[in-house]
Amino acid sequence: MALIDIQLPNSLAKALRLPQKSPRGQQLKILKKLLKKARFTEFGQQYRFDEILLNKHAGKKFQELVPVFDYNKICAEWWHKTLEGYTNVCWPGKIKYYALSSGTSEAGSKYIPITNDLLRGNRITMVRQLLTLRTYKGIPRKSLSKGWLMIGGTTDLQKGPGYYSGDLSGITAKKVPFWFSPFYKPGKKIARTKDWDKKIEMVVKQAPNWDIGFIVGVPAWIQICMEKIIEQYNLNNIHEMWPNLAFFVHGGVSFEPYKKGFDKLLGKPLINIETYLASEGFIAYQDRQDAKGMRLTTGHIFFEFVPFNDKNFDSNGDLIANPEALMIHEVEEGKDYALLISTAAGAWRYLIGDTVRFTDKDRCEIVITGRTKHYLSLVGEHLSVENMNKAIQLTSDELNISIPEFTVAGVPHGLFFAHQWYLASDDIVDTELVRKKIDEKLKMLNDDYAVERANALKDVYVKILPEDKFMDFMHLKGKVGGQHKFPRVLKGKMLLDWQQFLESGNLIN
Repeated sequence: MALIDIQLPNSLAKALRLPQKSPRGQQLKILKKLLKKARFTEFGQQYRFDEILLNKHAGKKFQELVPVFDYNKICAEWWHKTLEGYTNVCWPGKIKYYALSSGTSEAGSKYIPITNDLLRGNRITMVRQLLTLRTYKGIPRKSLSKGWLMIGGTTDLQKGPGYYSGDLSGITAKKVPFWFSPFYKPGKKIARTKDWDKKIEMVVKQAPNWDIGFIVGVPAWIQICMEKIIEQYNLNNIHEMWPNLAFFVHGGVSFEPYKKGFDKLLGKPLINIETYLASEGFIAYQDRQDAKGMRLTTGHIFFEFVPFNDKNFDSNGDLIANPEALMIHEVEEGKDYALLISTAAGAWRYLIGDTVRFTDKDRCEIVITGRTKHYLSLVGEHLSVENMNKAIQLTSDELNISIPEFTVAGVPHGLFFAHQWYLASDDIVDTELVRKKIDEKLKMLNDDYAVERANALKDVYVKILPEDKFMDFMHLKGKVGGQHKFPRVLKGKMLLDWQQFLESGNLIN
């Protein structure tokens, strides 16, 4: 029996049958639902949720009365109370679980509240996405009933004073619903393993005993896992082990830089399904075959969109006070916005740190274009992660090389500036040719970059490194597996640590 045909719990099935509404109406409904649930919390009382609910224009009143928060602000003013054991702070009840963010922008981990209400919304979104596979053409139906190999964080969570914390992937795996358990791999024992290398060894050992149809995880770590299986069993490709493997569910980073490396490990193409699952919630998912964007989960999260420009953000990517914030019916296609979310875990007007662009406003489909702090604009070049990913993809395709990881830093060049690229590739590479190609592609993709390359952005440097270097750095940083990704832009202490690591193989204390 295929997974999409199984009997679901009544509450979940009811939620999945909700009629489709206009995005504006759906968003107002979810906002009122969130406000009503949290109106008796400390947060709801201070920011007059009852008054907002009674207002004819609840969305605008919400924006008027509730300030915008980033993690540091909401943690200092509110979430720290929940970590100290207080209840009914930003969401009803006690917060029992916290997701530790991957911390690519900040040095330390962030404790993101996780509630059963939030996890239920995540599960509904996951099943919704799964049901969309029925509309895909040419998919191998038998693969739908095979196992799901989910490589994520440990389910052996850290015990705090009255709460547990860990990767969202670990919390999610620990609370896998009963109807999904028969399909879930690698199983509870392996999922509890904290040591990432040991976990991969156990997956490799058990691989011949599984019939896998789906693999789920961050591309870099999934690729490493498949490489080890192929090496251990002397295979030509992963399909010699798992002939029914047909789907790769991924998110967190653009898949394009990894595509060439993946293709070498496959016996036949996989159907790539993109998701946007952050620690704060399931933001969006691909619901159409070959869609350019992902559909926002407008029925579970209330979204606002801050135009990503110099009026709303400073040169460090920090949000100014009282930024312009648009609701879903006010956005335009083709423009970059920073996301604000309000969720069923007590995140209110919360700056998640990602930037998105609408590819189809009517369908509420977006693409992730980068991070508010993961972009380079030393002299006005406004170089986004999307620009970087595309330049790497075009260069890789043109030169027929694999560049699965990269990062960029701004560096001094006399009185001006330059960009320093660090590229991972185990292929034979002409560094100077790669440098010229990346520079050429970026000039084509970004007019501001092209202008500044003729002015204050004086040069582009490229350093080619073995792929293992990037993984070794992540190991030393303690950011292995799960949701951890190598940052595409390095600044501050992370850049100093990286430079020190390349020089000596160690990190700065």
